[in-house]
This record gives sequence, C-alpha cells and structure tokens, in this order.
Amino acid sequence: MSDYLFLRGVAIGFAIAAPIGPVGLLCIRKALADGRLAAFVAGLGAALADTFFGAVVGLGLGAVSHFIADHTTWLKIVGGLFMLGLGIHTWRAAASDMDMESDPDSGPGMAKDFLSTFVITITNPGTILGVIGVFAALGASAKPQGVEDQALLVGGIFSGSALWWAVLAELTIAIRARFTPERMRLFNHISGALLMGLGGLTLGSLFF
Repeated sequence: MSDYLFLRGVAIGFAIAAPIGPVGLLCIRKALADGRLAAFVAGLGAALADTFFGAVVGLGLGAVSHFIADHTTWLKIVGGLFMLGLGIHTWRAAASDMDMESDPDSGPGMAKDFLSTFVITITNPGTILGVIGVFAALGASAKPQGVEDQALLVGGIFSGSALWWAVLAELTIAIRARFTPERMRLFNHISGALLMGLGGLTLGSLFF
C-alpha cells in the first residue's frame, strides 16, 4: 500500500505540473539561456507549490482550502501583477544580447527564479482546481491512513512534479543548439507577451 501511495503521488505530481503555462515558459527560457540546472531549480519552485496544493487536497486540509477560497481576490491581484512584471522583464531581456553558451545562473539568481515560479503557482487559485481534477482522475483511491502514508503521498507528488521539470529541461536542452541569439530574442518577446497577457487576464477576471 505504501509503495502504491508513493507511485500514485508521483503520477499526480507529474500530471499537475505537465500543462505548459507561465512557469513552463519561464523554465524553457531558463534552459535556453542558462542551462538545465537553472531551469530545473526554477521548476522546483513550482513543484513545491504543487506539493502544497496536493497536500491540501490529498490530506483533506479543509481549513486551508477555505482560506484560499476566502482570499481568491488578493491572490489574483498578487499573481496577476507578478506575472505582468515578469512579462515586462522578459520582454525587455529580449533587447539585450544573450550568450547561448553562458554559464548557468549563480546561486542568488537561481534562488530568485525558484521564488518566482513558487509565487506564480501559489498565487494562482486555478492551480488548486487543477489539483482537484487530477486527484479525481488519479488519486480517488489514494487514501493515506497515517503519518507515514501521508509523507509518502506528499513526497510522491513533489517527486512527480520535479520529474516533469527535469524532463522539460532535458527536452529544451535537446533543441538548444538550434536557438541562435536572434531566435532567443524572439522567444523572449513571445514569452514576455504571453506572460503579460496571462497577468492581464488574471487581473481582468476580477472585473468580468
């Protein structure tokens, strides 16, 4: 049963992380510009947030769910503004020459990327709806009975989400050689515009 819970958690975590959204765009950009380690560390921020939401749903932490529901407006404001700012920064980065063979980010730079993806994911109320959907499809029979089982399920969710970011980083590295500085600038413009658009949609959803 314990092994089953861990493997079910891995499947849940992978499924939660796999849809390409703002965090996926950021991690692809980091892989292209700074290498697989920078992209993977950035993805771990989202994995931590996914694990938090997975624990809320999987362990039935109703108080946390109610808190998230009661503060949806503020979460959307923070998340929307953050994505707008990140999109503007990404767009402006396209104006600078980018060395495709540069070394990966330093420790402080990777910590900033880790926090960025964590904030984007944790402030998105839609994430928990996605987690609920994934649990309905994959985790209905995953019912931890004690602390050990709970730890295995939560650890599996984190492992599955981290696995996705490792896969995405490797897939991006595989095509990295095809990205000239001009293509990288174009990708930054596109991803920056998408991030700004997603941030605008998040803020706009407060009014419509």
